[in-house]
Amino acid sequence: MGKENYVTVNNLILDDLLRRSLMEDIGIGDITSEAIFAEDHISQGYLIAKEKFILAGIDVFIRSFTLLDERVNIKSRYKDGMLIQKGEKFAIFEGPTRTLLSGERVALNFLQRMSGIATQTSRFVEVLKECSTTIVDTRKTTPGLRMLEKYAVKVGGGNNHRYGLDSMVLIKDNHIKAAGSILQAVERVRSNASYFRKIEVEVENLSQVEDALVAGADIIMLDNMNSVMIKQAVEMIHGKALVEVSGNVVLERMTELAGLGVDIISSGALTHSVKAADISMRLN
Repeated sequence: MGKENYVTVNNLILDDLLRRSLMEDIGIGDITSEAIFAEDHISQGYLIAKEKFILAGIDVFIRSFTLLDERVNIKSRYKDGMLIQKGEKFAIFEGPTRTLLSGERVALNFLQRMSGIATQTSRFVEVLKECSTTIVDTRKTTPGLRMLEKYAVKVGGGNNHRYGLDSMVLIKDNHIKAAGSILQAVERVRSNASYFRKIEVEVENLSQVEDALVAGADIIMLDNMNSVMIKQAVEMIHGKALVEVSGNVVLERMTELAGLGVDIISSGALTHSVKAADISMRLN
């Protein structure tokens, strides 16, 4: 996997994730399917959209089956990032019946989850299409699935914030409390981390905005501020740092937040509480 302008999915990590997921579900064997169907019994079927959504994870869906049996053949009419309408039969497949039934739940779980994230992200992106503000995800992802969920955000048109704690410096409230101040936290980062890494500081009030500016932060994250305070903070920063808004970021606030002149809006809602796309796998 890995498409232009999307985050790259590491196939070694993907295969390990899928194997563990399949072992969790199948255990020592699918006793129902194995009791009903001979090993050489072949079936055909299709995937059908039960609602409109942005497709994400079709390669993950396919790999879930080919790991079990390379005889499974799946052809999709759509690629990741494409809009699928309700009622559309968007993929067909053929293979050993036992394999199709054994891999169904795991394959669908990934496809539905990733497509749900891409669809949700596309709604946020649509609101921001006329402005320069960027929507990004957070680390509020399902443990073990971050690679795929952040990929799905990119498929939906959004961007990724830091992948993990080793991706960039982000000084948050607990860092500041433990260090004693924003200035002390930033100074320690500059003394101990790479000079080439940008420094982002999370602030909760205008006094901390001033402290972050004095410390020379590259990015200032305005956390859980109301619109009046955000506007004041943007005026204070005045281009001296990139401005990110986070906390209580829901779709209904996007237009308002973008109109305040911020550069980045980060939202955990892109991943942490997304409704899975309604997709059904059916045999002919």
